[in-house]
Amino acid sequence: MLGAIGLDEVHESAYRALVSVGAADVSDLARRLTLAEYEAERTLRRLERHGLAAQSSARPGRWVAAPPGVALGALLTQRRHELEKAELAAALLAEEYRAAAAEPAVHDLVEVVTGAAAVSQRFLQIQLGASTDVCALVTGNPIAVTALENEAEPQAVSRGVAYRVVIEREVLSLPTGLTELAAAIGRDEQVRVVDRVPTKLVIADGTLALVPLTSRTSEPAALVVHASGLLESLSGLFEAVWREALPLRLGEGGRVTEVGADGPDGTDLEILSLLLAGLTDVSVAKQLDLGLRTVQRRVKRLMELAGVTTRLQLGWHAYERDWVAR
Repeated sequence: MLGAIGLDEVHESAYRALVSVGAADVSDLARRLTLAEYEAERTLRRLERHGLAAQSSARPGRWVAAPPGVALGALLTQRRHELEKAELAAALLAEEYRAAAAEPAVHDLVEVVTGAAAVSQRFLQIQLGASTDVCALVTGNPIAVTALENEAEPQAVSRGVAYRVVIEREVLSLPTGLTELAAAIGRDEQVRVVDRVPTKLVIADGTLALVPLTSRTSEPAALVVHASGLLESLSGLFEAVWREALPLRLGEGGRVTEVGADGPDGTDLEILSLLLAGLTDVSVAKQLDLGLRTVQRRVKRLMELAGVTTRLQLGWHAYERDWVAR
């Protein structure tokens, strides 16, 4: 737990032992930590340099722990200052980079990444660096990263990054496909499905994209595309596929189902009727014995199905499409 302030497991155990016993000599500490005496002494000397331990003036040969509130507080303060300086340095470097990239050369707009490990790393980095949104096309036959092997996605969503993902239908037949899709939809990601997507694609914040290069003979590779006309074309490609795809949602029992063109199901209609009657989301959830997130998720899917952006527009479309009686 104290690794964040520069202590490894052995030194942390030694400090905890001194705190618990009050004082100990080298042989006692070596026995408690199952270390050789010279290793125990070296550990104590390092704790001394960190201000966490000192030799007892009242009991020669014994070592005592410095008060945790004071000693650890000082180390934490020092580490905070170091992090602040690192953040400042990162901000200055970012500003320098932006200034240098204000008039990028043509060859700087596209970066080629080769090797499965490098492609996978950039795939994760692009998402972890996103601040607002990520758009993705997911194939069932990936190049370097499997369709569902994306550890960056939950982390980005937890920071408030919005995801819009189109998968091709083959992903649904993968061994853990439905489980992972249910988890994604449960994180309030917008997920749609089409029979085939033209290519795997990730776009972050509309400013950076990654496109794998397919090759049967050479090692995996990908293009990292920076803000340019090419990036705008890739964004247009995603939006075109997104419009043609069918939304996926969580059905009864946590099953992943498609929202087809035939309209909402019975539960959707009940939610719509109660909302149009003036009930709040919380009241609707209680009335229908549903979770609040379930109600909100279904309303969002209805808005997608109707192609609207506000609940007022949804109400109008509900009447126009005879989803509810006037």
